[in-house]
Amino acid sequence: MEWLPENTHEIWRLIIGWSVTNGLRIVLILICIWAAIKISKIASRNIVRYASKKMGPEAQEEERRIHTLVQIFDVAAKVLIIVFGGMIIIKEMGIDIAPMLAGAGILGLAIGFGSQALVKDLVSGFFMILENQIRVGDVVKIGNTGGLVEQITLRTVVLRDLEGIVHTIPNGEITTLSNMTYGWSRAKLDIGVAYKENVDNVMKVLGDLGRSMSAEEAYKDIILEEPTILGVDSLDDSCVTIRMIIKTVPLKQWDVAREFRRRVKNEFDRVGIEIPFPHRTVYIRQDEELTFGVKGDASK
Repeated sequence: MEWLPENTHEIWRLIIGWSVTNGLRIVLILICIWAAIKISKIASRNIVRYASKKMGPEAQEEERRIHTLVQIFDVAAKVLIIVFGGMIIIKEMGIDIAPMLAGAGILGLAIGFGSQALVKDLVSGFFMILENQIRVGDVVKIGNTGGLVEQITLRTVVLRDLEGIVHTIPNGEITTLSNMTYGWSRAKLDIGVAYKENVDNVMKVLGDLGRSMSAEEAYKDIILEEPTILGVDSLDDSCVTIRMIIKTVPLKQWDVAREFRRRVKNEFDRVGIEIPFPHRTVYIRQDEELTFGVKGDASK
């Protein structure tokens, strides 16, 4: 053991002493950090669970808002807990954190001048959440990108479209936001029928179908009002288009529209109302003096 320094025993004594005092406190701090993060998650889940016990469309809207705020609270709480816990650990290691805080302030000021886009994202995200413009679970369209809102932070909004593609959009770049499931939704249906059909009779059939569907047990809590027939919307090349709308709870307008179209097809087949398809009628002019574009007798 000649290669060991003479004060080896003193070094081991200091290490053991530090481990028993400061080291043990650091371990306890790490345990407290882990416990604090777990407690914040449990508290968040309990808030969402409590909100989900409410019934009705208004409660569902409030639940979405709570879920969004809880998600942001989770991220913010985790960052704060780790930052403060890390500062305490650094202090326990005998490092003076005052110069570090001063340096971090100067560094943060320098970064702030070079990260205006980040500041813009944070400010835009704060006001977007404060004004309750968007919630987790909404279906929105941001610019040319649409999808289900899966995550909202102060910096970004995460959307997943029908193909399963995830789009991450910085809040500062959101100039146009269309929320398709805010409060309530509406299914818009354009039903085309042949010109030979009596449109008044067709609208009566559509109205009866809509009322019967909205009264069914499976749809009476989903369809908020009796379907409204707006009337003849356009006279197209091959059909007369009748427009109607159905007010539904959020996210259910597409399911209701698909089911109603299925019923329209079956009912129209039953009562003999024609659903046209594009076709063209060609009239051939017959001229005795012209045959295949040659004037006179073709036999000569």
